[in-house]
Amino acid sequence: MSENTQTDEPTFEAAEYADGTVTYPPHTVSPNGAERVGTVDLAEYEARVVTWTTSTATPPGVREPNTLAIVEFDMGDGYDGPVVRALGQVEPREANADGEGADDAGDVDVDIGDRVEPVYADELREPGAGIREPESQEWDGFRFRPVE
Repeated sequence: MSENTQTDEPTFEAAEYADGTVTYPPHTVSPNGAERVGTVDLAEYEARVVTWTTSTATPPGVREPNTLAIVEFDMGDGYDGPVVRALGQVEPREANADGEGADDAGDVDVDIGDRVEPVYADELREPGAGIREPESQEWDGFRFRPVE
C-alpha cells in the first residue's frame, strides 16, 4: 500500500500513463504501451457497482459472509481512457446512535448500479487467523462503502 506523502494517509493507488490512461492495479506500461508517468489515488473518486457476490465459505480470518463487488470508477468528464475497475469487499452497514442497523454478520445491502466510495480499513481480515506468519502479510486495504 502506498502512502500519500502530503497527508500520510493511505492511498488507493492506480497508475497514470503518458497516453492519459489509468489502470488498477498499476502496471509498468499502459495497455497501449505508454510509459507510466505517475499515480492516481482512487480513494478520491466515486464508483458504481458493476456486479457483486457474497461468499459464505471464506478464507481463515475473513468475515463470513463476505460481500465482494467489482466497481467502476467515475474518472471525470475529461478522462478518455478505458474504464477503471477494482474488486473489493463491501463495507457492512454501521449502527446508528441507538446501536440499531449494524450488521455484524457482514451482510450488506448493495445492488448493481449503486454508488460506492473507497474507504480505508486497517484490517481486511484477522491477522492471526491465517496459516502464514502475520508479519509476512499486509492486512490493510480499501473496501467499498455504499453512498446514499
